[in-house]
Amino acid sequence: MKPFPDSPQMSQSPSRVWPPISVIMPVLNEERHLAEAVRQVLAQQYEGPIEVVLSVGPSHDRTQEVADAIAAADPRVVVVPNPTGRTPNALNAAIAASRNPIVARVDGHAMLPPDYLATAVETLEQTGADNVGGIMAAEGVTPFEEAVACAMTSKIGVGNARFHTGGQAGPADTVYLGVFRREALERVGGYDEHFQRAQDWEMNHRIRETGGLVYFQPRMRVSYRPRPNARALAKQYFHYGRWRRVVSRTHQGTINLRYLAPPAAVLAMVLGIVVSPFFWPGLLVPGAYLAAILAGSVLTGRGLSAAALARLPLVYATMHVSWGTGFLTSPPRLSKPRPAPQGTGTPVRNPYGE
Repeated sequence: MKPFPDSPQMSQSPSRVWPPISVIMPVLNEERHLAEAVRQVLAQQYEGPIEVVLSVGPSHDRTQEVADAIAAADPRVVVVPNPTGRTPNALNAAIAASRNPIVARVDGHAMLPPDYLATAVETLEQTGADNVGGIMAAEGVTPFEEAVACAMTSKIGVGNARFHTGGQAGPADTVYLGVFRREALERVGGYDEHFQRAQDWEMNHRIRETGGLVYFQPRMRVSYRPRPNARALAKQYFHYGRWRRVVSRTHQGTINLRYLAPPAAVLAMVLGIVVSPFFWPGLLVPGAYLAAILAGSVLTGRGLSAAALARLPLVYATMHVSWGTGFLTSPPRLSKPRPAPQGTGTPVRNPYGE
């Protein structure tokens, strides 16, 4: 167990001193949700000090005005600029502006349960982990969002990732959002700003590679609003697949069969369609996929409204095909250049580069 500086062990409760927490929030185009998200952070049932650092990008709505108003009304809130608008840059800027031994990442539209931070601190102390996180609890309002929420909590949709589907508490490759020990962030150098997507998975990988523990705690549930339409969902999963391949190029051996299933399915279906004019059984491949998606929708869509259930096959197909296509078409130019060997001033040519 690794206690926090100046923080007594759990056994000394109820007189224990709860360590101060810095909540960092990357914010871009969050006018609708930001005030409520910050309110839920500041209303946490947590007896230690809390500061909130909002790293605001160049938004197209009134996000900057909302953030400035929140900071003016509460001295616990600080606003810092993120001129790039990119998430990893925003997170690093917020980390640099924060000062507490625990750093909790929260999105500008995330709605935290009241005991989120207390549960995180207890878990950090009990397990000695460097990062703890919980469940990305997708909740839809419209029929399409309900279908996406169902798919995002199903193994058919997202595989066996526990932060999507739930499961037992324990060590994990990655978790949703994350509550970190500052010493772990400093040890790995924070978020790698090369990764426009998948930066959480990539940094958690480095934490684990340097001997740290990433821990899944299912009691930490954060409400998440899915994308509202098929086009937005396709864009989201296309970029997930594209950047997950960039991570795999950077960190060899980090791809398993779960990640290879969507690109393999896309290749098989494209090949089947291409050969079908000359070899009609090629159509059996996309036909088999369609049948599997329809059957899977019936099995996983129990309890959905008829309107949401009707959209579920489209949602599954959009997620699979978009992720697989993004992975397959991920351009080599996105690969992170390798550092130059000591004693030279020339970077090593990336074997995946152009």
